[in-house]
Amino acid sequence: MRRRNRRLKLVTLIVLLASVGYFGYFWYINRNWVSTDDAFITGHLVTLKAQTEGTVVEILAENTQPVRKGDVLVRLDGNIAQIALQQAQAELGETVRDIVTLTAKIDTLSQRIIARQAALNQVQHDLKRYLVAARDGAVSDQQVQNARDKIRELEASIQEIRAEKAGVEAQVQGIPIERHPAVEKAKSHVRRAYLDYHRRNVIAPASGYVAKRRVQVGDNVKAGAVLLAIVPLDDLWIEANFLETQIAEIRPGQSAEIRVDAYGKDLIYHGRVEGLNPGTGSTFALLPTDNATGNFIHIAERLPVRIGLDPKDLKENPLQPGLSTLTRVNISEKGEPLLTSSARADGDAYRTGIYDNELDGVEPLIERIIEENRMPGHQVKVLTGD
Repeated sequence: MRRRNRRLKLVTLIVLLASVGYFGYFWYINRNWVSTDDAFITGHLVTLKAQTEGTVVEILAENTQPVRKGDVLVRLDGNIAQIALQQAQAELGETVRDIVTLTAKIDTLSQRIIARQAALNQVQHDLKRYLVAARDGAVSDQQVQNARDKIRELEASIQEIRAEKAGVEAQVQGIPIERHPAVEKAKSHVRRAYLDYHRRNVIAPASGYVAKRRVQVGDNVKAGAVLLAIVPLDDLWIEANFLETQIAEIRPGQSAEIRVDAYGKDLIYHGRVEGLNPGTGSTFALLPTDNATGNFIHIAERLPVRIGLDPKDLKENPLQPGLSTLTRVNISEKGEPLLTSSARADGDAYRTGIYDNELDGVEPLIERIIEENRMPGHQVKVLTGD
């Protein structure tokens, strides 16, 4: 009986020592870390939308396929945009001709003033002779009155023509045709129509992988319709939602270790805290909670912490947005001040240059239309294709 008790005590002692040793080791190793399993891979989802109206005639990319910035992914027929461009070109030509007509009208009005002035001079001379002849009774008073009435009529006519000429001059004189407000307005319509016609080819604004393709051949899409998404897998980070009781010592710059459920516990990704969000998740919710109404139940909130991934780890073992992770941050490191951030807004997901040269060909087109319509004997040539 004593031997049995000794064995039982020995086993109990071994279990206690093992437990103390395990918890001691666990505390020593993990005391400088805070962890959460409410953490996920996050990245950019570049939504590609139609920028003009048209019917889909070709799809050049499928889900999971890699694409590069500048690749044509979807083609629209562009018939509506082409018709609009032809109309805009015709309107520009018509506007230029209207300005040319107004300029010619100024010359016409000037000649009419000269003709009326000549007639006025003649009647004034006749009136002088009538007045001299009227003393001898050779001319009746009626003839003198008629001459005076004719003078007033011609003077009024000259003033009317001068006013009309001034109105026309106010519209055209002092401004070159190509800079006339009406022409500028028509030119802007051509640029807009040219841009819509050019954008019938939907181009990838960033490199990445195609996802969520919704468009089908034959779809009639409007401007703004979502076609597909592009996911750049070389620019990912962790959004770790730590409890508010865990964030007191988390600082930007501290190192982090990430285990992704998809790869198991043996594979560890390395990262670094880039910044803490300026508010908890509930603050930015679509319907924020109002704790001032009804019964209140205290619930520990979570604060999103952005953790950048090591590009080398990401290249060796690619990840996809949305994957679950177990993330922990080493709070023993000093880090940076709480409100600093090392997150950077650079790379393809933040800027693109594919739209910079879309209007390169429109100015020569506009100049040609203006020149062809400011000179008589020319016809408008409209764009009918590339």
